[in-house]
Amino acid sequence: MADSSTKPVTNGTMGIASRPVQAALDQAGIVLNGPNPWDIQIKDESMLLRLLTGGSLALGESYMDGKWEVEQLDEMIHRLLRSPLAQKSSYLPQLWMRLMAILFNLQKQSRAFQVGQEHYDLGNDIYETMLDRRMVYTCGYWRNADTLDQAQEDKLELVCRKLDLKPGMRVLDIGCGWGSFAEYAAGKYGCEVVGVTVSKEQVELAEERCAGLPVSFRLQDYRAVREQFDAIVSLGMFEHVGHKNYRTFMEVLLRCMKPESLAMLHTIGKNNSLPGVDPWIARYIFPNGEIPSLRRISHALEPELMVEDLHNFGPDYDRTLMSWYRNFDAGWEKLRDRYSERFYRMWTYYLQVCAGAFRARDLQLWQFVLSLGNSPTTYRRPDF
Repeated sequence: MADSSTKPVTNGTMGIASRPVQAALDQAGIVLNGPNPWDIQIKDESMLLRLLTGGSLALGESYMDGKWEVEQLDEMIHRLLRSPLAQKSSYLPQLWMRLMAILFNLQKQSRAFQVGQEHYDLGNDIYETMLDRRMVYTCGYWRNADTLDQAQEDKLELVCRKLDLKPGMRVLDIGCGWGSFAEYAAGKYGCEVVGVTVSKEQVELAEERCAGLPVSFRLQDYRAVREQFDAIVSLGMFEHVGHKNYRTFMEVLLRCMKPESLAMLHTIGKNNSLPGVDPWIARYIFPNGEIPSLRRISHALEPELMVEDLHNFGPDYDRTLMSWYRNFDAGWEKLRDRYSERFYRMWTYYLQVCAGAFRARDLQLWQFVLSLGNSPTTYRRPDF
């Protein structure tokens, strides 16, 4: 684990910048250099001035720089997001990200491969260390599970049952990751699966993991797919589509679905329809990403696609992310020769901040089952 020998600055020695910062944190029950595990311990008081103008971007960058510590980062974020302070964010970086999202298509086809290169191609060793044995990089389903491996297998089973997969079906996996769904659907349900991703590293490892199965993988943007399939699944890829392209994504589903096909859209969601994304996440984790809202998704679906089922199990992502963090932290010794201590702090911040956001119900996890509305019978969600 990353460490620092710098001692926290005491309350008595902090400058005038601590007063407005503490006044804001009082709304969340967080104390600078306080005794609770969610209290911020200041190691360099210059970070306080940055916070006054830089908001979440400054908070994350100063953590990466080792200027503050907290024992329970996830709980600190949970408390911040559940407080009135979260409703008052008007910092310049947040406003700039919203303006950029309004004015420009940050997820146009020429930018499609950037997130693959900068996030998913970081190194398979990170993901092999952090994820479950199937390497599923989306929310687990914890209803009947006690371990991450079981939660992810149950999620894959849930998806297959919702799509009513049968042997011989040809299935499209948009954003296929390292082949976890393709391997499961082909191995257990006898399906033929075509996976598309913008990550070169994912294609290479997915092909290795699925050798011998009726599965193929393409380094391809989703907008280039034009064949028809018996079922379509997209697990955790829609967060990269962007609101200017939501209708384009749905048009891909429409041209690739057969009259009786079902499609599964599994995506993180947010509670408002404001454009843009957290500036720290955009700069350091997911370039050009954007979390959708229900209103924006619903508008993009109209009028051809029918919502057969909508399932929210957002709190399960808190538990998934904390499992990923514990795996990453426990395996850091194997990774530290290749990655910096600053990377360790960045990845720690990413996983725990996201866990806190789901715990606060600031973020959701939605699974939509979509159809063309051609079935005369009522769709029934599997009881699993």
